[in-house]
Amino acid sequence: MHDGLFPAPGADTPLVVELIGRKGAYFSARPGYTCKNPRRGRWVALKETYFTAGNIDEKARGLLHSLEHITRGRGIRFVPDSAALLILDMQGYFLDERSHAFIPSSAPVLQRIKRLSGAFRARGLPVIFTRHLNTEDDAGAMKTWWSDLITEGSELSGISGELLFDDSPVVRKTRYDAFHGTRLEGMLRASDVSRLVVTGVMTHLCCETTARSAFMRGFTVFFPVDGTATYNEEFHRAALLNLSHGFAVPVLVADLLESLGEVCDA
Repeated sequence: MHDGLFPAPGADTPLVVELIGRKGAYFSARPGYTCKNPRRGRWVALKETYFTAGNIDEKARGLLHSLEHITRGRGIRFVPDSAALLILDMQGYFLDERSHAFIPSSAPVLQRIKRLSGAFRARGLPVIFTRHLNTEDDAGAMKTWWSDLITEGSELSGISGELLFDDSPVVRKTRYDAFHGTRLEGMLRASDVSRLVVTGVMTHLCCETTARSAFMRGFTVFFPVDGTATYNEEFHRAALLNLSHGFAVPVLVADLLESLGEVCDA
């Protein structure tokens, strides 16, 4: 049985098993495609370009519209006062096409984050970056879950030069949660921040986990649907559905820019 999303693999195509943790396995029929249960025939692109420079406006509006029925924070409006912008892990490891962890939809999202960062800085509001780095000693479960670690010495571990300024504060993190074992909360409290805009990569891993953690610490979280990126639209949409129901307010980058006083296309 095949659902028609992608061409069905040939019957003679060998299946390659990739273990996911200790309990599950994905079966890959060809590079870039995975299937949780091959007998059901639902083949999903592990990586896809769901955001492009040409479609991101329409796609983002559609995503936001699809969340209206479950968003519990509809009455919460973004007000720049006491707000900060958090930019997660915009490193070469995820942005460079040479990397096995490259995120195909990252380029148009980077440009939106760049605009947001400029608008925040123009108003004197905090813009904080995270840089994910691990050693064998601090990786915890990360080293068993993933095939490799982002290390200090990697040429792809640096934050994109398109975003980073010389005076930009950078928080080194070792887990999905940017608050875990870092100085992030202290930095936000010291600046009297109560509203946090979460952007960066990956939508369903570090961005979603950090947004949840911020909510648990009492921050009002805004999550731009076109301000994060991950490997495919299913991961992206799943994160938005979960966060919108109880943790973060989904917004468009353009709406945030307007609230910040920049009236133009995102």
